Amino acid sequence: MGKKLAVHISAFNSDKYQEQIAKLFPDLEITVSKGRDRHEGAFNCDILIGFGLGLSDEIFQRNKNLKFVQALGTGVDGIDNRPDFDRSTPVASMRGIHGPQMSELAFMVMLSLSRNFPKTLENQKNHSWDRWPPRVLYQKTVGLLGVGMIAEALAKRCKAFDMTVVGISGTLREVDYIDEMRNRDDLIAAVGDLDYLIVLVPLTPENRNVVDAELLAAMKPSAYVINIARGGVVDDEAIIEALKSGIIAGAALDAFENEPLSEDHPFWDVENLIITPHMAGMSEADVEQAMPIIAANLRAFIDGKPEDMVNRVEL
Repeated sequence: MGKKLAVHISAFNSDKYQEQIAKLFPDLEITVSKGRDRHEGAFNCDILIGFGLGLSDEIFQRNKNLKFVQALGTGVDGIDNRPDFDRSTPVASMRGIHGPQMSELAFMVMLSLSRNFPKTLENQKNHSWDRWPPRVLYQKTVGLLGVGMIAEALAKRCKAFDMTVVGISGTLREVDYIDEMRNRDDLIAAVGDLDYLIVLVPLTPENRNVVDAELLAAMKPSAYVINIARGGVVDDEAIIEALKSGIIAGAALDAFENEPLSEDHPFWDVENLIITPHMAGMSEADVEQAMPIIAANLRAFIDGKPEDMVNRVEL
């Protein structure tokens, strides 16, 4: 009998993935680690399953057996950009499963910013009956920078709130629930009338610091910026200055250049900023959503048919 294929799972809920995979593929040798925890299994496995940003350079430096990587995120940054990653190794993503949870987080922070919900919570702590007329989402204009499957899911929900939805993309195509498409090539002009800008683009050289001082200055002072994409697509210094000086009304950031966010990072002390710890794509249904793709791709790998993998990424 030949050596068993070794699978390592690096995720917050890795034990649940292990349980499901073991039922479907009992012949696999499975090891697990929680998020960023270090584990020897990651350095020797044939198949690696995990979030790219939670992996380390050391894994790709030391692991000479790696034959397939299944990313648990929509993107594969943190994998394909590692200096020692062999780009001939098949990689697949979870593209298409994160629309519900990411849309819900976007709405949570849109409503929280508009209604100043952090102040409401502070008033409760202080036993203060302080009221004010909050802004509403009704008939506001929201811009979606990056129009993929997550934007499509989010646009549908925005229309349920009677919002006008603007898609901003380099590809001008008709998309359900998006009222107007604007060209990414004229980004400054595209954001001028938005009440909310939700950033959904992947971190690529083109998108690094795409939300910069010039873009922020072009927005209305009553506008909000929400990043549920990747750290690095928003210029940290520019958005801090924009928030402190009133160039925009507020922001919510879910992803950061360096994670976890350091305790002394200036973001923590910006009054009109909501911080969430890169959890837009997380949900209690993660394993249930991901397993059909994982199972299909493990079967394709075992059968020697990588061309049949779901969401295979061409590097």
